[in-house]
Amino acid sequence: MRKRNVIIPIAVLIQCMVGCTDRTGKGAGHLLTGKEPFQKELAGKKVELVTLDNRKGLTVQITNYGGKIVSIICPDKNGDLKDICLGYETLDEYINGAASLGATMGPYANRIANAEFELDGRVYVLDKNNGEHTIHGGSAAFRSRVWDINNVKDDELTLSILSEDGAGGFPGNLHLTVTFSLTGENGLNIHYHATTDKRTVINFTNHAFFNLAGEGSGNVLGHELMVNGDSITPVDSTGIPTGEIVPVEGTPFDFRTSKPIGRDIEEDDIQLRHMGGYDHNYLLNPGSSTLIHAATLKDPQSGRIMEVFTTEPGLQVYTANTLKTVGKGGKHYGSHSSICLETQHFPDSPHHANFPSCVLEPGNDYTSTTVYRFSVE
Repeated sequence: MRKRNVIIPIAVLIQCMVGCTDRTGKGAGHLLTGKEPFQKELAGKKVELVTLDNRKGLTVQITNYGGKIVSIICPDKNGDLKDICLGYETLDEYINGAASLGATMGPYANRIANAEFELDGRVYVLDKNNGEHTIHGGSAAFRSRVWDINNVKDDELTLSILSEDGAGGFPGNLHLTVTFSLTGENGLNIHYHATTDKRTVINFTNHAFFNLAGEGSGNVLGHELMVNGDSITPVDSTGIPTGEIVPVEGTPFDFRTSKPIGRDIEEDDIQLRHMGGYDHNYLLNPGSSTLIHAATLKDPQSGRIMEVFTTEPGLQVYTANTLKTVGKGGKHYGSHSSICLETQHFPDSPHHANFPSCVLEPGNDYTSTTVYRFSVE
């Protein structure tokens, strides 16, 4: 796996204080103003809730339980603030609810077929937690662990985690550091840095569920999406890539020009039937700079826009096809109530030599950056 060196803009991070207020006077979205529902101890580690604020309209809340984004609050075209990220109000809800909501995924995000892979002539057996397959790391999943808080600055939070050799079946003592930072241009930057002492396979992403009209406000089928990808990696009925690379032209998967998410989601297409909607990896078209413009999501009613930039080669587009939970304020989150735009290496890469390598070598530093930038029109 090639090294990636990305400079992240410096941002300002603040600890969440009881009684946080909206400085614009136009409503604070769903800002959680008390940390107590998150301040517990799990497996000997303290869980916290941290608030990042760039003082220009973007506020992001993160818990070190699962490295989860809890809230993203930003203005609409009228300056009104809403929370556009699905989530819960307490740690207990995160423990008992939908495990992926806002989570940092690893040691291997997405699926690995048959819960095993071969590396250097040895077969590594993983946990089966998605039928016969492994998804998001099985029992070693970072989404269900308490991360260490390494650094808290004005607008920057750094979390780290150690996946010990053999955890979940994965080889190597894998050290991962993730830095969340906000920019003055209303960007949320997520930077990953990983090392290992044995050859291993890795795949990291964040699994935020977005609804630009506001979390819990209905479905996102009217949102308009553009994806900078000409092809997808089609899957079988269990979500495992077939190994093919198929052009999107002439299919419901063609988002090269912005269109409503719901325009073609009910088409009689075998790939849509397999997954109950969109849950597919796009091959991103490389650009002239390190950060690829991966996607743009728009909500015509609120005027909110989210642009996605990344150093990763793929983007998983997931329309929350199977989501069913009760989130903040008792709101019901159901199918198509949100969309995930997960920057990543390809699913099941260990089994497909034609996919970009996901192998991390001892002595190499793996770095990757994704930016979610918010604006209005």
